Amino acid sequence: MKKVLLSGFLLLLLLPVTACTSAPNSTSTTNTGEVKPFTMGAIPDQDPEKIQRLSSKLAKYLEAELKVPVVYKPVTDYTAAVTAFKVGDLDIVWFGGLTGVQARLQVPGAEAIAQRDIDAQFHSVFIANKKSELASIKVMKDLTQLKGRTFTFGSESSTSGRLMPQYFLEQAGVQLQDFKGQAGFSKSHDATIQLVQAGTYDAGVLNEQVWLSRTKAGEVDQNKVQVIWRSPPYYDYHWVINPSIKERYGDDFSRRVQVALTKLDPKVPQQKEILDLFGAVKFIPTQNANYAQIEQIGRKIGKIK
Repeated sequence: MKKVLLSGFLLLLLLPVTACTSAPNSTSTTNTGEVKPFTMGAIPDQDPEKIQRLSSKLAKYLEAELKVPVVYKPVTDYTAAVTAFKVGDLDIVWFGGLTGVQARLQVPGAEAIAQRDIDAQFHSVFIANKKSELASIKVMKDLTQLKGRTFTFGSESSTSGRLMPQYFLEQAGVQLQDFKGQAGFSKSHDATIQLVQAGTYDAGVLNEQVWLSRTKAGEVDQNKVQVIWRSPPYYDYHWVINPSIKERYGDDFSRRVQVALTKLDPKVPQQKEILDLFGAVKFIPTQNANYAQIEQIGRKIGKIK
């Protein structure tokens, strides 16, 4: 009788353990019972300190909205951002148009969920050192004046600093071999401004939003460098979310993240600060189909296989 009672008592003790291990959201916790953090990242397209500042503030906001811990993880370059997303080290990443497409093609089910209001009509600007005496360009075909000049792009995987500018140059009949020497790749929009301003290159191209924010902040010597052409519009930056988060936080988590991003309100001082850091008035919903042109051009110039 004692053995029967003991066996029954042990069975009752084990029942709660079995129930816990079969819970559908058990993968969202660590071995210590803590909720696994939602990890976010961003392509390093500008000054790392600014990226850290804007990402940290956004992480704090998302943590409060989503009721899960949110951690920002920096990456070394554009390729590293795509790789980290592919292997699951990053759950959501602020990508440019090209890197967003590259990441989604490597992670079936990944979704573009939000972009800034300015990203549906984004532009690149071509800048020139004033000593180069390059004239302002009125129409795309006049980009031919860059032939025989030194020129730098941004990162090799940048949409606004390489992909779309190269496309526009080719539309005008300018090939990479037409520049004087090899075309440069500065690795960031800020570096492009600095290199052209210093006269290291006659001209370069970068993200218009970075150019405007740096000139507004007085960080550009406009006695030395100027905009010579503004590109036609195209889709660019956006948030891409990894489908693996559904297993950890539930099927509706992607929608919850999208709602949290798009409800950022410029009338709320703390939220306006986040939007200002991103150079946006607001975030708006987006979808994978918006980046079909980016994928097409990426394949054409060999950045997407």
